[in-house]
Amino acid sequence: MRPPWGAASHVGGRRKINEDSYLAQSPIFVVADGMGGHQRGEVASAIAAREFATLSHFMALEPQQVDACFERAATTMRAMLPSGVGGTTVCGVAIVLQDGAAYWLVFNLGDSRAYHLDTAGKLTQISVDHSVVQELIDAGVLTAQEAHAHAERHVITRALETLTAPEPDYWLLPIAQGDQILLCSDGLTNELSDEELGDIWRSTTNPQQVADNLVQAANNAGGRDNITVVVVTSDAAPITASLGFEVTRSGPPPHPPLPPQTRSE
Repeated sequence: MRPPWGAASHVGGRRKINEDSYLAQSPIFVVADGMGGHQRGEVASAIAAREFATLSHFMALEPQQVDACFERAATTMRAMLPSGVGGTTVCGVAIVLQDGAAYWLVFNLGDSRAYHLDTAGKLTQISVDHSVVQELIDAGVLTAQEAHAHAERHVITRALETLTAPEPDYWLLPIAQGDQILLCSDGLTNELSDEELGDIWRSTTNPQQVADNLVQAANNAGGRDNITVVVVTSDAAPITASLGFEVTRSGPPPHPPLPPQTRSE
């Protein structure tokens, strides 16, 4: 019997410290990619992971609980880090129940990513990067291929940090039997194309093996950054019960961009 989820993280081939953190414990799964240098990114991502871990004892969650975690993590970060120094991306998925049906509540802040793989093997990127290059792509100024070499490819426009309130985006997707969700830091997607990612993902049905194989492939391709992958299958979701809550947001709300932050190379 395959496990319902899998996770792997590696420092990569060039960094001395792994500033990524992750959480893999149903009903909440998170990847956080810290930034700031001098171990501040490591602290920031760990704060996020620890805060979301407080939700792991529930059978399923309400969207408001996820929002509250972002707020508490930001408060803790302001208390523990110098103002304007350090921060982290946060990308995750929570299992929520509505009218007896299970849903993926995907959330994102920054440029870590969430992907969906259906039973037909179709790969879809759910999250939208909060980055300068993504804004240029959306405006038709850059192609996705050109973005990989752009001078501002590491500049993100939203993050969990000390100066501004967190403004994550949310997506709500019904959970179908056989569905899978993949969360990853940009240490994976900067090394592998979506086509390569999908081929490796489809090569095995074991989520732990998928996570391990993707991390290894990213290291083999250069390993220029920390690499973290969490894979969640529909087996992680309960199939009955209703918590009777209302989802307040089901897509990316129109937020103004935050002051840009730049990752360390």
